[in-house]
Amino acid sequence: MPFTSTPSFARRGPTARKLRLVALAFAGTLAGALGFFSWQHLFPVTAAEGWSYSVLVDAVPSVSALVRDTQGVLYITQELKDERGSVFTLAADGSRKVVIDGLSKPDGLAALLDGVVVSQEAGDHPLLWLHGGKLEALFSGTNVEGVASDGRVLFVIEDRAGDGRLLRFDPQTREVSVLRDGLSAGEGVAVCPNGELFYAEKGKGSVKRWRAGGLDEVLVGGLNAPGFLMCDDEGLWITEDATHQARLLLLDSRGSLQVLLRHLRSAQTVLPLAPGHLLVAEQGRGRVLEVRRVRKPSS
Repeated sequence: MPFTSTPSFARRGPTARKLRLVALAFAGTLAGALGFFSWQHLFPVTAAEGWSYSVLVDAVPSVSALVRDTQGVLYITQELKDERGSVFTLAADGSRKVVIDGLSKPDGLAALLDGVVVSQEAGDHPLLWLHGGKLEALFSGTNVEGVASDGRVLFVIEDRAGDGRLLRFDPQTREVSVLRDGLSAGEGVAVCPNGELFYAEKGKGSVKRWRAGGLDEVLVGGLNAPGFLMCDDEGLWITEDATHQARLLLLDSRGSLQVLLRHLRSAQTVLPLAPGHLLVAEQGRGRVLEVRRVRKPSS
């Protein structure tokens, strides 16, 4: 009689069969999870009705901050660490020129008087002011993230776990004032044309309106890692610094929160060019998007 081998899992009874079924189920779950994350990674950005976007600049690894100086020159940062970060200008023909290098995670840019200020997020570093053809150190902060200016003074926020600060710097007197401390992963700061000041705490998923008396108002909550803030006549612009499914939002002058772009990856700076026309840095895909309103909202 020929010898017939019995499969080992059959010889071992129902326990082995159960383990095999569990392994197959786990493999299926893992494949589904990988498919889900792959979908998030590849899913294209979608614009809300009445808005459109296009890619203005591509192939900019770790793109973060955008600003235009008083002459209209566009500055862009690459948020690389270990003194590999840089600031470059982008000409109309697409050519790039590095104007500052050797930075550690340059994460914020703001136009100040006749120049541009850049922050560094990785540790204790000075804020640098490029003006008049020279680079000047202003003051040092720890993990400085967002910077904003009303044209006269500079507002700065630190990305620290529970002990971040919101600061005000006067370039005329060189005085640094602490407006708020004890912040949880402070990311964005914005000053409005009317002087109102807002800041985002990424660790709490919220945006607050700063009050001189100390009772800051939560303006928007439940956000997915709010990062950059910008305020203009249209309202308060907010980006989410999440790896997947980040959004560009606008809290308009009527208090309505609009979602203008979805499925962004690590959205960063919003730079207004004209009403209904702006740039958005999308760090997760290494590019800068040009966003336009194609139809005015109904009244």
